[in-house]
Amino acid sequence: MKKKRKIAPSILAADFARLCEEIKLVEKAGAELIHVDVMDGHFVPNISIGPPVVKSIRKCTDLFLDVHLMIEHPLQYVDAFVDAGADNITFHIEAADDVQSVIDKIKSRNIKAGISVKPDTPVSSVERYIMDIDLFLIMSVEPGFGGQSFMEKSLNKLKESQVLVQKKNLSRLDIEVDGGVHLGNIKSISDAGAEVIVAGSEIFSADDPAQRFKELQIAVNS
Repeated sequence: MKKKRKIAPSILAADFARLCEEIKLVEKAGAELIHVDVMDGHFVPNISIGPPVVKSIRKCTDLFLDVHLMIEHPLQYVDAFVDAGADNITFHIEAADDVQSVIDKIKSRNIKAGISVKPDTPVSSVERYIMDIDLFLIMSVEPGFGGQSFMEKSLNKLKESQVLVQKKNLSRLDIEVDGGVHLGNIKSISDAGAEVIVAGSEIFSADDPAQRFKELQIAVNS
C-alpha cells in the first residue's frame, strides 16, 4: 500500500522577518512537518541558522521539526538541537567521522534519526545503517543554497532506495527528497518513491504560499 506523501515546507526560503507567520500559513494549509536547513559555511558554502532559531520556531508551532544538519562534526551538535526542539535530526554521511555514533547519539535522545547523501554519493553507502534510521534523505541538488534546479538522476536514486527499503522490509522508514521541487515535477518525484518531499522556494516565493502548499499536496496524493 502506497504511503501518504507529505510535503515538508523548508523555512530556508521563508521571510525570516515573518517566520512565525509564514509557518502558521502552511500549518493552517495542512502541513504536518517543517523542514529546517542548518548550514555552517564549512560543509556547505553558506550559513543559515542554529539552535536559537530552532528554539524560537518550537515556541511558534507544535508541528514536527525535521532538522537537516548540513554541517561538519554533527555529533557535537546533537544535544543542542534536541534541546532546542528538533523531532528528527538528519545528518550527512559525508560529514560524520563515525556514522553509527551519530545515529546512536540521536536515538539516545528519543527522537528520530536520518541520514542524507549528496547527489554524487551512492545509495549503497547507507545500506549498512539503514536498519537503524528512520529517514533517508536524498539531495536532488548540491546542498548549500535554495532555488537550484532538480537533478534528474535523483529519480533513479529514489527508485533504488525504494528497492532497498522493500528488500529490508522497512515500511517504517521514510524516503525524503530535497532540492528543486516544483509543481511541474513533484508528481514524477513522488512516483519515483519520495514519501517526504521538501519544498522551499516553490511554496514561500509563491503569491499565496498556503494555496501552493495545497496544490503540491493534491498533486502527490491524487
